[in-house]
Amino acid sequence: MGPGDRPSRPLYTPAERQRRDASPWTLVQGVLAPIQFLIFLVSLILVLRALATGQGLLAAQASVVAKTLALYAIMVTGSIWEKAVFGRWLFAPAFFWEDVVSMLVLALHTAYLAALVTGALGEQALLILALAAYATYVVNAGQFLLKLRAARLEGAGPRQPHFAEALS
Repeated sequence: MGPGDRPSRPLYTPAERQRRDASPWTLVQGVLAPIQFLIFLVSLILVLRALATGQGLLAAQASVVAKTLALYAIMVTGSIWEKAVFGRWLFAPAFFWEDVVSMLVLALHTAYLAALVTGALGEQALLILALAAYATYVVNAGQFLLKLRAARLEGAGPRQPHFAEALS
């Protein structure tokens, strides 16, 4: 018996969907996610530029700090959202693997901050650590986009016939 043989659990029960739609944290997540992604894009460019040219190191470092702070904000509010919708702060079955990867993303971003503050890594190693953190972030963002798509498809339900089709 493989994964395809098991009945799939819907992403949200009707009660969870109602709580999700009623929660103000859903809007907060919807606002923070694209903001974090824009910070990521700018920071990625700055980090790559600093690695390639050696210029703009301070701007690159500041941008990674900004990205990390945005990540912390979305993780804290995301766990509040998860508690409101699923009754668990983290690792609700519907978002278990996204949360697991999120922990790795958090760990790498936090390691960056610790290395920056302590001077434990040289400039190039620090930028490479930022890229590793960003690679895991991209994977995690992809997971959440796939989950968002699944939620939309699930929410759409079966296609309703148009009025003219219903009459025929």
